[in-house]
Amino acid sequence: MRTIIYVDGFNLYYGAVKDTSYKWLNISKLCQALLPKNKIEKIKYFTALVSARPGDPGKPTRQQMYLRALRTIPKLEIIYGHFLEHPVFMPLASSLPNNPQFVQVLKTEEKGSDVNIAAHLINDGYKELYQVAVLITNDSDLVGPIEIVRKELNLTVGILNPHRKPAYALKKAATFVKPIRKGVLAASQFPDKLTDGQGSFHKPPDW
Repeated sequence: MRTIIYVDGFNLYYGAVKDTSYKWLNISKLCQALLPKNKIEKIKYFTALVSARPGDPGKPTRQQMYLRALRTIPKLEIIYGHFLEHPVFMPLASSLPNNPQFVQVLKTEEKGSDVNIAAHLINDGYKELYQVAVLITNDSDLVGPIEIVRKELNLTVGILNPHRKPAYALKKAATFVKPIRKGVLAASQFPDKLTDGQGSFHKPPDW
C-alpha cells in the first residue's frame, strides 16, 4: 500500500525520546520496522526551529545537526512551523488561595505544525498521493482531519503513537494505532557518523 508518513516532530520528541539515548532517531528505519508491508512513498517531518536557552545554549546546534541527519533520508521533507518563547508570570502550585505567589517562567510554544499536518494530510489525500496515511503523533487536535480523510475519501489513516497512553479520541478516529516502544527506538538509530554533500558529521556528544 502506497503510504505517506506525517511526523509531529515535537510530539515524537517529548513522547518517546526526551531524556533517553534514542534522540539520534532514523525515522525511515523506525517506520520500516513498524510498517513492514507498506511502501513508504514519502516522509513529511513537521517541526520548528528552537531557540537557545540560558541553561542550554547548544540546543539549536543539536537540533540543526539532527535535521541534517534527517536530510540524508531519501524522500524526506522538513516542513517548518514557528517556535515561540516568552516570559510569563504563573502561580506556584503551593500558593495559598488567599495569598497567591507568582514566579516568572519561560513559556515555550510550538505553533503551526498541527495545522500544517492537517493541510498536507487532506491535500495529499485529495490528490490520491497515498492509499495509507500514517501519523506519528498523540495530538487529538488532528481528529478532525483524520475523520475527513477516512469518511470523505475512504482512505486508511494509522497512528504510530510515541506516548505511553494514546489519546482516546485519536484511537477512536484512526484505522489503527501502534505504539512506538523502546526496542524499536533502540534499533532505529543513525550511525554515530554520517556523510552528506557538505562532508562528514557526528551525533551530538551529549546524546
